[in-house]
Amino acid sequence: MFDREKTESESDIEFDFFDESPTVESSQRAEGEPRKRRRLPTRPPAPPGGPHLYRLGVLIAGAIVLAVILILVVNSCRKNQKVSAYESYVESVSTIAAQSEDLGKQLNTQLTTPGIRLEALRGDVEGLREQQEQILRRAQELEPPGPLLEQQEALVETMQFRVNGLDGLATALEQVAQTSNADESGQLLASQAQRLVASDVVYADGFQSPTETVLEEQGVSNVPVPASKFVQNPEFGSPTQWKQTVARLTQSPQSGGLHGNGIQAVRVQPGGQQLSPTEDNTIESSSELRFEVLVQNSGDSQETRVQVKLVIQQDPLIEKQQVIDLINPGETKTVTFRDFGELSFATSTILKVTIEPVQGETNTSNNIAEYPVIFTFP
Repeated sequence: MFDREKTESESDIEFDFFDESPTVESSQRAEGEPRKRRRLPTRPPAPPGGPHLYRLGVLIAGAIVLAVILILVVNSCRKNQKVSAYESYVESVSTIAAQSEDLGKQLNTQLTTPGIRLEALRGDVEGLREQQEQILRRAQELEPPGPLLEQQEALVETMQFRVNGLDGLATALEQVAQTSNADESGQLLASQAQRLVASDVVYADGFQSPTETVLEEQGVSNVPVPASKFVQNPEFGSPTQWKQTVARLTQSPQSGGLHGNGIQAVRVQPGGQQLSPTEDNTIESSSELRFEVLVQNSGDSQETRVQVKLVIQQDPLIEKQQVIDLINPGETKTVTFRDFGELSFATSTILKVTIEPVQGETNTSNNIAEYPVIFTFP
């Protein structure tokens, strides 16, 4: 009884209430009301340790690489320091060894100076001893790397032997001036000279060779260990030679008997061919070519500073000269000539050998020899 027919407007309202389209919603939003933002779907949470573990791994790897680089740098610095220590020590030894060797050369020069007297030689030897003492002190002040302590002791021992030897020679020369016994003088001087010979052995066997071994074991390369040879004459420790030396130092050339040297032969090496002065000598040229001149002391006295000259008379002329420091009566020494440069081939020429006369020499007929030679290609 209350039923009534719905109006058209009521039907529209009921329809709009259930309509969820955006058009209807926007029409119902009050003017000025902010529009609600739709929520975006969220990412599901990362599994535990994912990116964090990755970043941690990167950091650890970087730390390891840095540590390795640091270790390499430290090791490189340590190696450089070690090499520098060895280089510095060996360089100091090189200076000391060279200075001492130079004193040995000076001694040889003074001993073989023609006309030198006994007293003058003694003064020279005392001067060398004072210089060697200074070298000894410098050697004692060196501070070697740990593995070279024993070698350092051998170095100091070497220099001490040289001081003792020079001191002993100076004292012996003074004593020799007061005696006329030549045999006794020779023995006295030789016993002191043998200390200088021993110094070379101590240096070579106690310092040089063992130091080279240590450097190799320590991985130190390109650091050459210097040699130091004090004695220049292999017969330096011979009593016979010193007896002859005393005679030369105490006698005048006129009272010392006959003086002179002669050419015994000239040999070609390699091969050992002996040159003939009367026939053409065919010689094969090579970089190994050398001539050996055999010189004999044909007199009664010790001779010093004997000059030997070899000349190949081609164009241009080739001249070579060497000196025999000391040669005793009856002794034969070999003088070797090499490095001749450009030789003239297939042409006969003259090879001339000359020994300069020594003081007091009267017979010079055997001081000059000439050999006809022809050089050929190898």
